[in-house]
Amino acid sequence: MASQLLRLAEESGLSPGESELAVNPFDGLPFSSHYYELLEQRRALPIWAARFIFLEQLESSPSGVVLVSGEPGSGKSTQIPQWCAEFALARGFQKGRVTVTQPYPLAALSLALRVADEMDLTLGHEVGYSIPQEDCTGPHTLLRFCWDRLLLQEVASTRGTGAWDVLVLDEAQERSVASDLLQGLLRDARLGNLPDDPRVVVVTDPAFEPKLQAFWGDPPIVHVPRGPGRCPTPIYRDTVPTDRVKAACQAVLELCRKEAPGDVLVYLPSEEEISLCCEFLSREVGTLAVPGLPPRVLPLHPGHGQAVQAVYEDTDSGARKVVVTHWLADFSFSLPSIRHVIDSGLELRSVYNPQIRAESQMLRPISKCQAEARQVRARGAPPVFLPSGSCLCLYPKSFQELEAPPLPQPRVCEENLSPLLLLLKRRQIAEPGDCHFLDRPAPEALMQALEDLDYLAALDDEGDLSDLGVILSEFPLPPELAKALLASCEFDCVDEMLTLAAMLTAAPGFTRPPLCAEEAALRRALEHADGDHSSLIQVYEAFIQNGADKAWCQTRGLNWAALCQAQKLRGELLELMQRIELPLSQPAFGSEKNRRDLQKALVSGYFLKVARDTDGTGNYLLLTHKHVAQLSPYCCYRSRRAPARPPPWVIYHSFSISKDNCLSIVSEIQPQMLVELAPPYFLSNLPPSESRDFLNQLREEMAASSTASTESESSSTQEFGDACVLQ
Repeated sequence: MASQLLRLAEESGLSPGESELAVNPFDGLPFSSHYYELLEQRRALPIWAARFIFLEQLESSPSGVVLVSGEPGSGKSTQIPQWCAEFALARGFQKGRVTVTQPYPLAALSLALRVADEMDLTLGHEVGYSIPQEDCTGPHTLLRFCWDRLLLQEVASTRGTGAWDVLVLDEAQERSVASDLLQGLLRDARLGNLPDDPRVVVVTDPAFEPKLQAFWGDPPIVHVPRGPGRCPTPIYRDTVPTDRVKAACQAVLELCRKEAPGDVLVYLPSEEEISLCCEFLSREVGTLAVPGLPPRVLPLHPGHGQAVQAVYEDTDSGARKVVVTHWLADFSFSLPSIRHVIDSGLELRSVYNPQIRAESQMLRPISKCQAEARQVRARGAPPVFLPSGSCLCLYPKSFQELEAPPLPQPRVCEENLSPLLLLLKRRQIAEPGDCHFLDRPAPEALMQALEDLDYLAALDDEGDLSDLGVILSEFPLPPELAKALLASCEFDCVDEMLTLAAMLTAAPGFTRPPLCAEEAALRRALEHADGDHSSLIQVYEAFIQNGADKAWCQTRGLNWAALCQAQKLRGELLELMQRIELPLSQPAFGSEKNRRDLQKALVSGYFLKVARDTDGTGNYLLLTHKHVAQLSPYCCYRSRRAPARPPPWVIYHSFSISKDNCLSIVSEIQPQMLVELAPPYFLSNLPPSESRDFLNQLREEMAASSTASTESESSSTQEFGDACVLQ
């Protein structure tokens, strides 16, 4: 085995002069000249010096686990998967797959494109990727890049650990929920006792290495040498600027005027600020008196979809790139030509509060680990090493030293755990305490998640998954949305609910104010009288009727890429429902019956998210706790002309604690529908309030009315029977 690995390693490291007849061991075809060009660049990466050590440790690790520790830009994410593919090839394709997880779908796609190019292979054949709504793999795929949450769903659906010889968990320091849980499940599985002798490679930043070493029981560690470039000394501002976007833009324009060589990477906290920065810079860079082509301004964030690949294109055009991003590029998306970094030192993250079932938009300092990773970006990477890089920090040095945590916050302590527990229950892990976590979630967060699953009827009396819970776990949706989709089978509105589920997941409506009166009028034409949920369906249907046209979306302030994702997700959900033989229904959107049925399906899943306007002013009291919230600025009820009165009872998709505490995606419901469809014990468990008393009184009245109606029918039947006897 060792000799096979050595031979493969030597073959894939050949130069053109060493063998003109060398063939690619993965497809049997001769290597192209482009392969050798990229090979020279690969050999210059810091990770290359650790190549043979890594292969030896992968072969001989007693536990089957190897840790790889190195800085961003050292080549870990592109080279480790290729060496693991060589290892799997030498083993004879026993399971036929090397799987590499990434915490972000866009990172998995980007790496698959790059690695297929470096290996001289065809994307979708020997090298592929799996991300939401897109599976670019085939029966002969050996190396697959995968979003870690998708792999977690696959593992939860099988009795074993999945169909792979080698699993690479990349960017472990990002602390995604799926990555943390996968490590817990694999540790509990005891790899050394499994058949076929699988291997796990955990790739991380040096700052996170000690914690992983303790968690995995002191496995062998491969340390990646530091790169040959030198990190520039950070320049700190004396104070935090009041306008981060303006300060970042001014710093970029100053760099361009100085004609300092190299591309620029700008870190801002949120997608909204990224968009503002890109809009301003795109206007200004065209007026700069600089030689050659004007700089290209490129956004890099998940909302931009696959268009983010533009950051790697046109490397030979001579135009400077200004890439504006956030936490997405802390460790992923290494750009060799970057020589200047402008760092705001902040990130905007959604943090879930289980006590009030709400997301909080938290603007907070990045960790010291993230700050160091951003500074390393200014060093560049092979094959580009340019002098005189710079790193401008838009904050005082004391701000980072005093307020920043050492490592990124684990997302398992900041997200709604209901989807996570649904997967654990599917793995027949009865108690969350039975699974090892790198950082254990708060007990109240676990209890709230279990309570929510119980309300949704996903658990049986023993706390295991019910038959309904098993079906819910099949869907790549939050449990409450999956429950609403299943309820639509009963209420005969599956077609509309499929559209709504896809839109709520991928393209939740308008995210910015209209830019002009014309755009505002076009938006109002898409609004539906029944509320935001029906408006989303109307937006989707108009999008399809207009041929999924990008210009049509732009004139209305809609995200074309997100709507395309919604179209793909809808098809995926429809295929899943057909596979598990759930009943479907014909389109009936717009009819009065469909209107009521759609509301019933929504209430069946979202009864936990109901609010009441108690005084008619638009101040909504949330039923599950006593927080007060307002409708989102983009809510269709707020855009209607006065004297439109806010609906008294609404169901909402999300509640975010921010400067104005907004309810997003809101539609009116009738309280009778809530009493009819919500579990009785849910209504009884609501905190004391006027709304709870009203609902319980309404339940008693509806029960009495139902009893009286039943007795009346029974009496009528008896009289009819007596009359028949007399005849």
